[in-house]
Amino acid sequence: MSYGQGGPQSQWDPWTPHSQQSWNSGADQSPDWAALAEASEARAKRRRLLMIAGGALATVAVGAAVAVAVVSANDSGTEANGPASQLPATADIPSSTAPDPSFAPTTAPPPLDPKDFVSSKNKDTAPLSPDILFPGTRLTMGETVYRKGPTADTTNCASATRGTLPKVLKDNGCRRLLRVTYIRSGVAVTVGVAVFDTEARATAAKGQADSKSLVRSLSGNGIKDFCNGAVCRSTTNSYGRYAYFTVTGFTDGKDVTTKDTAVFRQGDDLAEFTFRQIRRRGEAQASAAAVQ
Repeated sequence: MSYGQGGPQSQWDPWTPHSQQSWNSGADQSPDWAALAEASEARAKRRRLLMIAGGALATVAVGAAVAVAVVSANDSGTEANGPASQLPATADIPSSTAPDPSFAPTTAPPPLDPKDFVSSKNKDTAPLSPDILFPGTRLTMGETVYRKGPTADTTNCASATRGTLPKVLKDNGCRRLLRVTYIRSGVAVTVGVAVFDTEARATAAKGQADSKSLVRSLSGNGIKDFCNGAVCRSTTNSYGRYAYFTVTGFTDGKDVTTKDTAVFRQGDDLAEFTFRQIRRRGEAQASAAAVQ
């Protein structure tokens, strides 16, 4: 069958690519709708690919912008709190188990020795008298109370002693002799304190004294004479530049025997009290010197 001029019309093969199709250039040629659809689909596919690629690029750009913003914010915070280079490394930060800091020990000056102040006349400069060394009107030792009697003070040491003691005191340069008497229940005790320039002289006097080296008893203030002819008990000792002696006996003139424990106890009490008073004298002067 013929359809006018130009011969038979070519058939369109749907399985042949659009570029290989043969077309009739005649005026009655109809549009190739399939080819148009294929071209439209190809354009849509290209647009989708372009949109996906553009979205990916936009995502990368946004991520980069966020990262820059975070870094900037961190940089701003670091500047506000100080440069990061100024922070200590982890190894430099002290741990909770680090030892406590140690400090160099300090050496305090040694305390002053009270005995030094009563061992030489150069340091032992505090006022001295029988009433300073033996204050008050009574003396209490434990539960025993003694009444204080008369006192005496002389620079003539030999005049207040007897037996072998005057020579001992003179040979060692006794400067002064202080005496006091205490009494209790008919037993009286006289204490004699000899003062020397140095501890060495007092120690020598103590060593040279013997059983016949006696301090003279001191009576008065209601205390009768004692130990002027009767047997009495005596003691000798020293501390610092002081040598001290006691003589103890009955005020009724009775001789002292080894059974008279009250006599021994009272003599020992007064000797102990004399030692304490001389030591306190040194302590007081040492304390005063420490705060100067």
